[in-house]
Amino acid sequence: MGVSVQPLIDFVTSPITIAYVVLIFVVFFSLQISAAVLVLAERKVAAFAQQRLGPYRVGWWGVLQPLADILKLLFKEELRPKAADFWLFYLAPVISATTAFAAFVVIPFGPPTDLFGLLPEPINLQGMDVNVAVLIVFAITSMGVYGIVLAGWASNSKYSLLGGLRSSAQMLSYELSYGLALASAILLGNSLSLREIVDGQSATMLGGLIPSGWFLWPSFFGFVIYMIAGVAETNRAPFDFPEAEQELVAGYHTEYSSMSFALFFLAEYINMVTVSALATNLFLGGWHWPFPLAWGWPFGVLNWLLKVAFLLFFYIWMRWTLPRYRYDQLMSFGWKWLLPAAVVNVILVAAGVVYFS
Repeated sequence: MGVSVQPLIDFVTSPITIAYVVLIFVVFFSLQISAAVLVLAERKVAAFAQQRLGPYRVGWWGVLQPLADILKLLFKEELRPKAADFWLFYLAPVISATTAFAAFVVIPFGPPTDLFGLLPEPINLQGMDVNVAVLIVFAITSMGVYGIVLAGWASNSKYSLLGGLRSSAQMLSYELSYGLALASAILLGNSLSLREIVDGQSATMLGGLIPSGWFLWPSFFGFVIYMIAGVAETNRAPFDFPEAEQELVAGYHTEYSSMSFALFFLAEYINMVTVSALATNLFLGGWHWPFPLAWGWPFGVLNWLLKVAFLLFFYIWMRWTLPRYRYDQLMSFGWKWLLPAAVVNVILVAAGVVYFS
């Protein structure tokens, strides 16, 4: 008795399936483009902070400089130390880049839409809608440290090894505070679904002028703790100890070149986007306010992008404003100050939820 394949064909060729496939590709390429844009933005902000011009020769105002950097890395020779572990040496950057892309799959970036009537039913602007999206993001981003540790060990270099060990210790120290900050938003939203958490922040007051429903207000300290821990999780200044140039040359990617180095670079900037996007959805109302959803889903997406861009600017601004801490100061701050503050914040938020519910 033959098995009919018609249901499978109908599923594959349905407009909803095709729309989700196109959406995933759009998100994938948008993340790659965002990394290039952030490289240019970082160099321009650095130049402004240091009273320089920054890139300005390649294209108008230097906008094609990221493309020139990509071409340079593509044609650059791939070098590998003789004593390095061949498979792990090349596996490490792949792990870092893969986890960076995978973590963004469950993050929503706009309200449901039928794409101006092109689809028979609305779809979620999200690669995959799951009811435990917060846990999935937390789990996948936690695995990113394996790529860094493997890079440090497989390079067979003392500088790389120290960078990898520093990264593992740093992520263990700040992941607890990071998770507790997420817990405060979960308590307020009473859900692990990012879409439900965003929709729970849609309330406004004074005719829509003030976003009263944002979780930023009842958990402001949770937002601050989240951003500090997020900067440490992504190994950005002033917590960029795994690649401290003055001490470790370039840390865990000292021995990397060409596209292997580019993958680490790509993973770092995509992780920045993921942390900023998650903060937007958990604390800043996602795509709600200041553009009402009655204006259409493109304004919701634009609103979400503007909030993410603001947080990314904060990332870059911090790098060129604050000096790097000593390593002992980093660990002391994480365990003695940030973690107790995160615990107190969760207790206060939980008490407030119980009292006002």
